[in-house]
Amino acid sequence: MSYIPPHKRQSKDPDRPSPIPESLPREFRRNLDTSSSKSNQGRSFKIVYAGRAVTLWFAVGLDDNNQFPSSVHLEPVPMEFIERKFGGKPLALANRNPVESAQVGGSCMRKPWESIAENVLPNLLSSFENLRNEVVCQKLESVKPTLVARFGKILFHGSPSISQETTTMDLAGETTLRKLKRSFYTSVPNSFAENIMGEVGRKIEVDFEEEKDLYHVKLSDATQPDSTLSCKCSVMKEHKKLQLYKVELNPVRHMVVDTSCLDKSLDLRLMLYTKGILTALTDEEMESIRNLINSAVLDPDVKGGLRWPLGFASSGNRFSVVGVWHTIAKAYKSPSRRLKVRHADRFDFRTSTGEASREISLKVKNIVSLLQEETVEISSVSDMLKDTLRLIWDLML
Repeated sequence: MSYIPPHKRQSKDPDRPSPIPESLPREFRRNLDTSSSKSNQGRSFKIVYAGRAVTLWFAVGLDDNNQFPSSVHLEPVPMEFIERKFGGKPLALANRNPVESAQVGGSCMRKPWESIAENVLPNLLSSFENLRNEVVCQKLESVKPTLVARFGKILFHGSPSISQETTTMDLAGETTLRKLKRSFYTSVPNSFAENIMGEVGRKIEVDFEEEKDLYHVKLSDATQPDSTLSCKCSVMKEHKKLQLYKVELNPVRHMVVDTSCLDKSLDLRLMLYTKGILTALTDEEMESIRNLINSAVLDPDVKGGLRWPLGFASSGNRFSVVGVWHTIAKAYKSPSRRLKVRHADRFDFRTSTGEASREISLKVKNIVSLLQEETVEISSVSDMLKDTLRLIWDLML
């Protein structure tokens, strides 16, 4: 079957000081599917969803009856940064015996990457349709879609009525799980990062591209309360000052698929998003932004690596600093994918929380290129998605 894009169709670290200014298969999808349209209402200022964005969560590694194995349970995870942000210890799925779980289903079961692809494919196609419609309607020629795989841990956040003790995944446990809020924690163990780095040349088949040391200054804009501006800056070492070279809008998410991988120590997120570069800023607006950037003081002893003198973290009634990231990233690329291994030190001014993390992401360029063609064979997209997910699965701990 051929897939034709819509526009071609004929019909319609807690000890460090803060930089505050001085002063799955269908049978179990019905149980775990939370796919729905999302709006920006109620979302964090950092995260923006498209009007018809799709979100989905499911698990792979279930037994023959598509139920959680008895070895799988929920357990509290001590994370001070997350606890302060969400107001309680997060919970994560844990498997006491992943090897046993992998054998429960027998050899007749589909491979995990095939199950993931089956769940992702229809959502990816529909999300890409919606994205293309928005681009055509709004004439957003400069907007480029990106499909990225991220590694981390799916965390569940309860209410005071939810017990923080270990919770077995029986029928009542599943009901509880579906009611909990979720987040995706992108910090990975050093052992995983080292494993990925060791496999870069052999399995991932990408070559080293570059290493970047950047500061990302996050600004709120009073005229666009739902958006956050991200100012990418490098350091002029001779002057020990920041140099602004790009201003972007925060990414807009069109699809987010989270997969709990019961036989692995990490989980997987596949996300389709767009990000636009601001080119229509006036000279006066750019001058205000540059003044904020120039006021920053490099300070390795504060979270995020930057601080502002009292009264200099805002520019009039228009722009204000709401966060800062210091990232050191190594990028590897091939014609079909781009791998990034990044150390990120973040601080959020609005919540006064910060954390340093090690993150790994894999941009899947070949699938996006295929979806952008005038006529697309769905089977080709499916095969490419399965191949990519099999590679990812083999790399995961």
